[in-house]
Amino acid sequence: MDIPQHIEAEIRSRAGNGGTLNCYIYDVSAMHKKIEQLKRIMPQGVEIFYAMKANPHPAFLATAYEASAEGIEIASLGEAERAIGAGFAASQLIYTGPGKSPEELRWSVKHGIRTIHIESLTEAYRLEHICAELDNTQDILLRINTNFAIHEAQTTFSGGSKKFGIDEEKLDAALPQMLALPHLNFRGLHVYAASGVLNVDDLIKNCELVFGMAQKIEAQYPDVACDIIDFGGGFGVDYLETGSDFDPVAYAEGLEALINNYGFADRTFFLELGRYLTADSGWFCTEILDIKESRGKKQVICAGGINHFRRPAALAINHPLSIIHMDRPKLFDGQESVRDESVYFGGPLCTGADKLANDVYVEQADIGDIAVFGYAGAYGLSMSNIEFLSHTRPDEVLVD
Repeated sequence: MDIPQHIEAEIRSRAGNGGTLNCYIYDVSAMHKKIEQLKRIMPQGVEIFYAMKANPHPAFLATAYEASAEGIEIASLGEAERAIGAGFAASQLIYTGPGKSPEELRWSVKHGIRTIHIESLTEAYRLEHICAELDNTQDILLRINTNFAIHEAQTTFSGGSKKFGIDEEKLDAALPQMLALPHLNFRGLHVYAASGVLNVDDLIKNCELVFGMAQKIEAQYPDVACDIIDFGGGFGVDYLETGSDFDPVAYAEGLEALINNYGFADRTFFLELGRYLTADSGWFCTEILDIKESRGKKQVICAGGINHFRRPAALAINHPLSIIHMDRPKLFDGQESVRDESVYFGGPLCTGADKLANDVYVEQADIGDIAVFGYAGAYGLSMSNIEFLSHTRPDEVLVD
């Protein structure tokens, strides 16, 4: 992984100020450019929402606002409050995710958020009672757990038994009940099949299947229109740096062809993008505190572990890694180092699950060097076990 020159300069400057370096470095300019590009190339009717679960740092919310994203996809009241604090109106929020509490639903209805995405009949009836109590109506999308799935994805959200949405085969029983609720205004469908997809054709196939489902529902219920279709996100990031980056232009072209084929040009389409927008805007930087050989394999121990960067362990993947050499003096003559070998990187935590990378090839690393993990702008600090062992929280540094 090549570290941008200005990022390396910032890391070296901070590493030279004394103390143990352990921080995130953010440069959100890449996120701004991606939102601008997507708004430029996507078919008419496609709206870009920032899925702030990827990174709730104020700089990322401010970037989404400044780049004129249509809004924020939220999954909690806390996210809603942060989004509004960043300048977004409640009417620019779409609320997804299972297990919305009565308090969260009541707040959403009171403040007039754009859509609430229904995950179950229980949630529909709960929302109906709240709307009746407040004498208000609420636009909703129905999330469906489809019978199809994208298998070559990092994470799947449909097919099989899932906590997300209503099973497709239960629609005939569930949808009439939902449509009969007088305070809920059915606007369309939410189908999010998978996350971390690099193959554009897979996501376009997903869109085609969703369009077919919308047509079927409208044929079965003549008074119902799926005016809004939420595809979720799913745009992948090439963490392994294989050169197979997701092609947003090809996706836009494929989606436009589908829209034209189905005669859906007058509809609205939501894209909730988080990882794709933010991953390459962040680097996790942590100082190497120890290196030791253990039964034929080097163990590299860093200042931060899963308490600060949990994603590699949670998803069992390696992020791109570079070493910034600091040329620290050795503490003793037999001090170990890494030279042209595959090693394990972990943090300082008292658990065997504390993994940053495994079987990762490193040309050279010494105690006092800085390990820099790329694509750390998405699901970094906020996803991590921050309170475990009560280590100092790493800084989050914004650079231009």
